[in-house]
Amino acid sequence: MVYFYKHKSKYLFSFKEYEELHMISEGEAKTNSKEIYFLHEKDPLLSRRSFLVSSPSLLFINNEGVDLLLYDNKDYSSMLPDWISEKIENKLVIAVNTFYPKWEEVLKSEAIKSWTVNLVALGDVGSTLLIGLRLLGGKSIKRIGIYDRNESRLKRWEQELNQIVTPSNPNEFPPVVPISKDELFNCHVFVFCASKGVPPVGSQVEDVRMVQYQANSQVIRDYAIMARNKNFKGIFAVVSDPVDLLCKVAFLESNKDKNDNFDFMGLASNQIIGYGLGVMNARACYYAKMSEETAHYLEEGRVFGPHGQGLIVANSIHNYNESISQYLTDKTLKANLEMRKLGYKPYVAPSLSSGALSLIATMNGDWFYGSTYMGGAYMGSRCKLINGQLEVEQLDLPDRLFEKIQSTHERLVSIL
Repeated sequence: MVYFYKHKSKYLFSFKEYEELHMISEGEAKTNSKEIYFLHEKDPLLSRRSFLVSSPSLLFINNEGVDLLLYDNKDYSSMLPDWISEKIENKLVIAVNTFYPKWEEVLKSEAIKSWTVNLVALGDVGSTLLIGLRLLGGKSIKRIGIYDRNESRLKRWEQELNQIVTPSNPNEFPPVVPISKDELFNCHVFVFCASKGVPPVGSQVEDVRMVQYQANSQVIRDYAIMARNKNFKGIFAVVSDPVDLLCKVAFLESNKDKNDNFDFMGLASNQIIGYGLGVMNARACYYAKMSEETAHYLEEGRVFGPHGQGLIVANSIHNYNESISQYLTDKTLKANLEMRKLGYKPYVAPSLSSGALSLIATMNGDWFYGSTYMGGAYMGSRCKLINGQLEVEQLDLPDRLFEKIQSTHERLVSIL
């Protein structure tokens, strides 16, 4: 049974009857709706507040784990009105979880044409990412706000970046504006680049990212609580390591009341996106280009999982080969250590591939690699943002590849 409603001038449907909502006929919903919202109920601790329904199967999922990555070719035509199926095909159906106390905010969201971005911390990663946004983000970014506790560093980057202009158009790039800490969440995208405890070059550390976890988790906790208090409605973008775990820290900590109880009045899980996987794809491309045997990765390959241990590089989604995939995974995982052996911190490629370029792709509605919430963990995959709602790429994945993805997901859930 499908029920239809009109609420706050929006049109909704559900497989559940909501007595508190105004029920309408299917004909009224069909005639008057452009986009339509699908209401459902799931535990907020394990699900997103909203997402784009990119296939009919997403209306019938029992949990939002890594099954989100699987393409389901089942015929749902007998279970849905044809016009709903058409709207799904045209990206006009948005799922909303009414177990989130602030679920009605989803109905108020509007498409953004000109973005404002605020970035915190101007260290190696933050400053390099900032250069990328300034040079490449002119078509989508209206203004970039920057904040750093070091006043001299803040002034330096304001002057340096605003003195980069083209010979023919001094206004081509978005202005870079220093902001106060209190202004950080007056934006569409908040970019977290703060980091503590980065092991120095030459230290014998195998997983640098996990060393940073304890220090960075406390820092991001403070900003997540600030976002909650500001009722932030934009994207909370996490660039600092370990990206995937810090995303979950931000989600959990922003949704606790003063007594440390979950009330889910903070950041929705889908507001938080991790930006660490873009460089893993870039590194896989780098090594794949070195041989004809692996070059097909550039057209057919994918990366899944975290930015670090547990990463999965799939050589091809059409002709998956375990040995080639494992080779590319090993090379990709060790790329940062190779740079450290040369005596340098590996931050340039991550800042641009995972950071600036992926953020711009997000704002432009293009595919990018990001970590999004899947049933208790932030899991990396290809995704895109359409009118403020995330779409996760669904693929017909080989069983062996999907088993590895499941194993990585279980590990991420068990850590935090």
